[in-house]
Order: sequence, then C-alpha cells, then structure tokens
Amino acid sequence: MKPIYERIEELCHKSGTNVTKLCSACNIPRASLSDYKNGRTKSLSAETLSKIADYFGVSVDYLYGKNDINQEEIAKVALFGGNTDVTDSMWEEVKRFVDYVKERENGTK
Repeated sequence: MKPIYERIEELCHKSGTNVTKLCSACNIPRASLSDYKNGRTKSLSAETLSKIADYFGVSVDYLYGKNDINQEEIAKVALFGGNTDVTDSMWEEVKRFVDYVKERENGTK
C-alpha cells in the first residue's frame, strides 16, 4: 500500500471517519483513492491532496511523510501555551469557535 494512502487511512481512523466519507466531504471521487491504493493510478493530483490535507488540518508534506507534525498539533501547542495535554472536548470547543467566527465573518450568523 502507498505511504500516502496509509497516512490518509490513519487520519480517517484518528478522526472517526472513513475514506468514503472523506471523499464525499471533499467532493473527491471514491474511485480515485481506490485506484491509487490498488496501484491502478500512480499518484493523486495536487488538488486532491490539497483537499484531503485541508479536511484533516494537515499539510500536504505531512501526507507525503516529509514531516510527522500535523497542523492540528501545532495549533494545539500555540493555543494552549505549549501544553500538549489538550482533551478532545477542549479541542472540539476550539474548532466550534473557529467555525462560529468563520460563519460570522461570512455573514451566515
């Protein structure tokens, strides 16, 4: 299996989703990831990788395995003063607040 696909599956597992739901949320054909996983396609497009990275809050470099630090971990350290003992509920509250601010700025709230 391709290392990028392994990272995607790992991120799905950590976030409680699966590849099918990821594809649906990112408007990516499920077949493109299946073809990549099974070697029928040699690579994923930059657009597809970018959508997946954005969905999980990681960099494309993280998907490629060039670094093991994802953007979510960096944000937790920055927001909580270096404290990496951030509970899931704390992090979910931060994400809800970010969504609220985005919606407010877009005029939907």
